[in-house]
Amino acid sequence: MKLKLIVGLAVAVAAAGVAGTAEAQSKRPLIAVMDFDYGTIDNWWGQYDIGKGMADQVVNALLEDGSFRVIERKKLDTVLAEQDFAASDRADPSAAKLAKMGKVLGVKYILAGSITKFSTEKRGGGVRVKGIGLGGSKAKSEVALTARVIDATTGEILISAKGLGQSSKGGGAEFASGGFGVGTNAEEWRASGLGDAQEKACNEFVAALVAKKDRLE
Repeated sequence: MKLKLIVGLAVAVAAAGVAGTAEAQSKRPLIAVMDFDYGTIDNWWGQYDIGKGMADQVVNALLEDGSFRVIERKKLDTVLAEQDFAASDRADPSAAKLAKMGKVLGVKYILAGSITKFSTEKRGGGVRVKGIGLGGSKAKSEVALTARVIDATTGEILISAKGLGQSSKGGGAEFASGGFGVGTNAEEWRASGLGDAQEKACNEFVAALVAKKDRLE
């Protein structure tokens, strides 16, 4: 009798744990992150799609934070290709396309946005003596993004957030432009000035987004 009671209690506790986990999962909004638009900045990045790279980084940051559930990127890419979703639709998708995408993906919330700044510059000159650089060249990299969470069923904008990152490290432009075949998810990129600025902008953006999560149902 005692054994049956113990087994029964164990089953009840396990069931409660499963129910609690399911409830916790349901409280985390499910979201699809679209590739970012970057039409407002100088496009000198060769064939590399920095908007896709930014979206991948935002997805990783959201998963790391844990406040949202995120649609798998390959599944999203497949749906976008099937719907012939143009790059011009990234920042401001139409209500009809949002509704269709939300229905196919089974999501209510879609994140769409733009990269508004993505640049690096060197200041100062410095001189070279016998091949050795001396003095004053300094680098400044800056990345900024803005995005909105849209209700796919109504087209209503529920959250707007921004992120800005700055870095004094050198490097980055040669990687993203394809000169070394390195994309923005590579270690070499993340160690560069632009990579550092991008990560800071992404983290600031995700923190601002998470802080407003209670606006979602």
